[in-house]
Amino acid sequence: MLEQTLAIIKPDAVRKKFSGAILARYEKEGFRIRAIKMRALSKGEAEGFYAVHRERPFFASLVAFMVSGPVVLVVLEREDAILGHRQLMGATDPSKAVKETLRALYGESIEFNAVHGSDSAETARFEIPYFFSTVELVG
Repeated sequence: MLEQTLAIIKPDAVRKKFSGAILARYEKEGFRIRAIKMRALSKGEAEGFYAVHRERPFFASLVAFMVSGPVVLVVLEREDAILGHRQLMGATDPSKAVKETLRALYGESIEFNAVHGSDSAETARFEIPYFFSTVELVG
């Protein structure tokens, strides 16, 4: 089934100049880039985006990390995009991620793990319009 997912190249990967390699990998893996932009998130935006984690002990450090530098926001599309992107990202902990996954290649720790991706269709339906309007999605 053709579907869309949100991908975020996080501040650590942007800072290390991995954005181009990650975007190239998305295209190599058959994802179509439907929308893309680079921007700095405000504290309020990061808190709203990660509100589901508000009660978790890592919430404050996650928000601080996500506002520490620019991110690249991307809408990806392909058959089974959500599962495909989750597999391409690899485990949250880069040291446990399968070799050649994005987190194994570009992440350095559980917190600084290079990329984010929607974990379900329901999450994608919240995440994509959080950052992109309908007119920004290229047909």
